[in-house]
Amino acid sequence: MTQPLKLQTLPAPWISPETFAPYGQAIWATDDDKLYDFQDAQLILDRGTPRFYIMRLHQNGRQFSAITRHQNCTQCLGSLEGKDWFLGVAPPSENPQPDLNQIRAFHIPGNCFVKLHLGTWHAGPYIDHDRVDFYNLELSDTNIIDHRTCNLRSSYGVTFDIIEL
Repeated sequence: MTQPLKLQTLPAPWISPETFAPYGQAIWATDDDKLYDFQDAQLILDRGTPRFYIMRLHQNGRQFSAITRHQNCTQCLGSLEGKDWFLGVAPPSENPQPDLNQIRAFHIPGNCFVKLHLGTWHAGPYIDHDRVDFYNLELSDTNIIDHRTCNLRSSYGVTFDIIEL
């Protein structure tokens, strides 16, 4: 028997390094002469050919019923032109599905990049703007061989609706 579909709101506070730490890193600009340290993106890109590209997205609302993870690389995302955006996340785990109770959302300003930990579940980016271009750093075959998606609608009977705080 299938579960009735539930629309669950997911508040999206503004991202901070502390609140995003279970999922990855929030990266802001630093002075050019700053030496490498823990605040820099801690990348895992040695399991294939890195791919850095600009991904164009069009206004796509804030609802999601699927969430994805990559276990062969970290992924970095950031918007161009200073446009804010939203991202749903759940912490990495050994389970084939995320823990529904650990799914969170973040509102990310246009001057912040995120680096997702290896295996972090993520949905988005979601944007309210007509169009946003995003920097995307992953592996060249991430979306072919390292793309495990959980359908939240069929697994849990839920769709999330990200709301702005």
